[in-house]
This record gives sequence, C-alpha cells and structure tokens, in this order.
Amino acid sequence: MSTGLIIALIVIAAVVIIAAVMTLRARGPRRGPSLKRRFGPEYDRAVARHDGDAKAAERELTERVQRHGDLRERSLEPAQREQYEARWTAAQERFVDSPREAVAEADRLLAEVAGVRGFPDGGQYEEQLAALSVHHAHHVDGYRRVHRAAHLRAEDARDGGQGTEDMREAFVAARALFEELVKPVRHDGGGHTGGRHDGGRERAELNGGRKAPARGGHMPWAMNRRQAKES
Repeated sequence: MSTGLIIALIVIAAVVIIAAVMTLRARGPRRGPSLKRRFGPEYDRAVARHDGDAKAAERELTERVQRHGDLRERSLEPAQREQYEARWTAAQERFVDSPREAVAEADRLLAEVAGVRGFPDGGQYEEQLAALSVHHAHHVDGYRRVHRAAHLRAEDARDGGQGTEDMREAFVAARALFEELVKPVRHDGGGHTGGRHDGGRERAELNGGRKAPARGGHMPWAMNRRQAKES
C-alpha cells in the first residue's frame, strides 16, 4: 500500500470521526428541551429529586420513555366509565365525614383504572407511576400526592402537620388524572392522550358546600374548605 493511499485513508477516518462527534454533540442539547416539553412539571420534579443534576434527571426520564413510550392505552367501556365515575363521586361525598377513607378510595380507584387502561398493575405502584408520567405528565403528581396521603399513618400525618386540608388538596389534584383516565382515548400519534385539566373549573366548583352541577362531562365536587377543616 502506497504512502499516499495510507494518508488518504487516515484523512477519511478522521473526517468520519469528527462528523460523528459533531452529530452526537448536536443531538445532545436537544434532548433536554424535548424532555422538558414532554414532561413539563414532572421534568422539574425529576431535576429536584436529583439535587439539580439535569443530566441525571434526563437519563431517568429517557429510560421511562424507552420502557413505556410505546404503551397504547385502552378505552373504557361506557359501563365501566359510569361505574368508576359513580365510585369517585361517592368518595368525594364521603370526604366530609371520613377524609382518610375517601383519600384511600381515590388512591385505589386511580390504580385500578390505570390498570384497566393498560398501564402496569397497581401492585407495582412505582412502575405504574412512571408509565403514567410518560403519557399524563401534567396530571400524574396528583396520584403521587393522594397515594402518599393514603399510605401515611394517622400518627405520622399529625407529626408531619398533614391535616384535612392537605388531604383535600391531594384529592383535588388526583381528580385531574382520574378525569384523564376515564375519558375516551385520543391517540395523537406521539404516544400522548387526552388534554390538560382546567384548574379554573375545579376552583369554580368549590361553592358554598353544595355540589356544583356537572359540566362538560365533569363530575361534581362535594366539599369545600370550610367543611374540610379539622374538627
């Protein structure tokens, strides 16, 4: 092999390596913004959980997408939807007299509905939560909050300062995900379903201790801040 040919091969190899490095560098910065758009507030929670290490958070979120991004949600049958909505409404009404039982029922309902929709079984809470975060990132923290409240022992709740108002807020937050899970599936081709929850409607339904009328298929909320205070 001639010296000229060897030099030419070295130059070609160097060009290929440089092009590969530049491609990797070009792809790297886009991953963060893409994940932030997809996960929204869940992205910020992951960064906080990793003590501000965005790269570590992005690795975790990327793994979630790899594990659960191809999951195709199943629609509920109309009878199933009505049954779950009735159970949720009953839990809301029970909150005034038995907030801890109502929160536990909300936690059970979310786990059950998610399982029926095709997410990992509720017995695998962490994996189910991770899968939900990929497809319902803007609402999944409500499930996290109500699950934490449901599994906090009464004495621990008192020591940690968690009162009825904290449980009420967790229940309200969890409702957003519940409504996402009971409505018909709409695939947009990118693995996402549903839409964002209207917090203004949620606040408008907290009126004077009376159940607000259901609007647009949403269920009434049966309690308010005054009723939910600690006795």
